[in-house]
Amino acid sequence: MWGSVLYGLLSSLFQTGCLTVETPDGRRKTFGDGTGEEVVVRITDPTLVRRIVVSPELGAGEGYMDGTLLVEGDRLREFLALAMRNMQSGQGRRNPWLASVDASRSALRRWRTYNPISRAKRNVAHHYDLSGELYDLFLDEDKQYSCAYFSEPAMSLAAAQAAKKQHVAKKLLLKPDMKVLDIGSGWGGLGLTLARDYGARVLGITLSEEQLAVARSRAKAEGLEDRVEFRLADYRDVSGEFDRIVSVGMFEHVGVPHYKDYFRRVRDLLAPDGVALIHTIGRSRPPGATSPWIEKYIFPGGNIPSLSEMVSATEKAGLWYTDVEIWRIHYAETLRHWFERFTANRDRVLDIYDERFFRMWQFYLAAAEMAFRHGRQAVFQLQLAKEQTAVPLTRSYMQTA
Repeated sequence: MWGSVLYGLLSSLFQTGCLTVETPDGRRKTFGDGTGEEVVVRITDPTLVRRIVVSPELGAGEGYMDGTLLVEGDRLREFLALAMRNMQSGQGRRNPWLASVDASRSALRRWRTYNPISRAKRNVAHHYDLSGELYDLFLDEDKQYSCAYFSEPAMSLAAAQAAKKQHVAKKLLLKPDMKVLDIGSGWGGLGLTLARDYGARVLGITLSEEQLAVARSRAKAEGLEDRVEFRLADYRDVSGEFDRIVSVGMFEHVGVPHYKDYFRRVRDLLAPDGVALIHTIGRSRPPGATSPWIEKYIFPGGNIPSLSEMVSATEKAGLWYTDVEIWRIHYAETLRHWFERFTANRDRVLDIYDERFFRMWQFYLAAAEMAFRHGRQAVFQLQLAKEQTAVPLTRSYMQTA
């Protein structure tokens, strides 16, 4: 029964490309219009068929993790690209079953992303307090775990991450000895750069104990402890006044119920003539729910905001939009680099964790890439201020060396 239901679902969903699926009962069927290279998927666990029907994203992700959904030829990226293209098509968005699954999750979105400080810390630990060696296997040397800026298509990952930091610094219009708050400071790379190369005095805050230890060690090694302080703190616990506030890749963890409070906190901490830059993954469509697989295994409590949600919250905080920039494809290229590096280091990953963990992170990195390459995800950079004249009236300042 469930095999027939699955085949019916796939027939309605896959209108383009060429996907062949083999179920545990030996049945084999091809979907799509036959264009492009065939992608072959084999399902070996009879219970997985039902689980994919009930929740396609969760079922497929768990099947790949467990090795019961096999993609021939190690063509995971191609399979996910094909699935994403069809899910984003008009036919995919109109599929009544997929629409009902998404609607039920969207109805619970505020509850699922309710993140008081104690819960926010647990959510951060789930992802960021993994072995530090794991991140060394796929990130650049500066441990930048956010979208790189490929100002030139052929740039290396390290060069593109350096370009991202330079781009952020230009938007902050830094002057020596300015006080900067870095919300979600990670392993310290951005804060150290702003102090070392631009003369800023930085307070970096994180809820990850592993990241905090690394960031403090780096500051000490570089002799920058007099200019950079890293602290285990939530943005709701910070006091004082800052000339600049920057947050790169943290807003995704704030949670829908807290958007207004977040931007009010930015307003309250910002000096009268201050500038803030919020860099986040964004949804180029109306608000919606996080993938159930991503929420369960990768980023519990997380949410990808739509621009309309962010604009509404900043309006209520009384902040000026002084610049809004949308990065397209940059994160897809970043994730491609990460996926290739991670996969090349499979043996070292298995020394730290196990095969299931390796496949889980493969699926995460590949699925995320395809969400940016073929889905409706992008990166938003919102530059904000209390005064409309806090930033030059043209973007010419962005062109300076």
